[in-house]
Amino acid sequence: MNQSLVKNLSRWFPRLVVSYAYKQLTNPQIRKLRAHEEEVLKKSKTENFKFGTFDIKLYKWGTGDKKVMLIHGWEGQAGNFADIVKRLLQENYTIYSFDGPSHGYSSRGKTSLFEFTELVAVLIRKFQVKTLISHSFGGVATTYALFKNRDLSIDRYILLTTPDRFIERIEDISQIVGITAKVKDLLIERLQMQTGESVYQLNVSDFVSQINVKKALIIHDKRDKVIPIERSRNVYSNWEACRFMEVHGTGHFRILRDSQVLNEVISFLKADDSS
Repeated sequence: MNQSLVKNLSRWFPRLVVSYAYKQLTNPQIRKLRAHEEEVLKKSKTENFKFGTFDIKLYKWGTGDKKVMLIHGWEGQAGNFADIVKRLLQENYTIYSFDGPSHGYSSRGKTSLFEFTELVAVLIRKFQVKTLISHSFGGVATTYALFKNRDLSIDRYILLTTPDRFIERIEDISQIVGITAKVKDLLIERLQMQTGESVYQLNVSDFVSQINVKKALIIHDKRDKVIPIERSRNVYSNWEACRFMEVHGTGHFRILRDSQVLNEVISFLKADDSS
């Protein structure tokens, strides 16, 4: 649906457009994996895990004493971490990951930030991990999960880009879809009514000051076109336990396979071994 059509429909049929925008927020699209990402997935030990109405695909690589869990972004999947998995295996890690509800090879259906968040907390407990690496929206789900479950204690957490305020996600969708301010307000009203949560209080920069993480690192590309670097900077400025690294030339997705970034990830994790 093109923007001019959406704008016209917004004036005459606002609730129809709200339903369309709501679908964009709750029905992630599956993005095809690269050949080498599929190959890495095939080398994992898989498990089907029942979570609500979903069959969640779990992945495990390696048998090392050190454990880490990888949390993908919205419309991402575990296979996106293929290059990171290879490097972590070289460092003798046991690596856990998953495809979120309605993502990757998990079963399909309408889902939300809150369902994704609940799953992250469940899997942190299931895998008994103290080290986390997230990408993009995975940072929202993970920090919110830690905020809602204060008993969870994490030693090291690396965020490869992160959004900040959930309202910014709604504004991004509104701009992409082309909806009017009135329709955006109706969309917010619908989200809050169905979730019982205020979208204005779902902010990573608020969560991080109250979660139990010993040391964190945010890495973000200066010219990221999906999530502006200012959003990660704001999270960092509100997180005493966090370091911030700005990189160049990786964009939003190649940051997951950039050699400099992978080196920094391993270096940060190794520092944990000597501390």
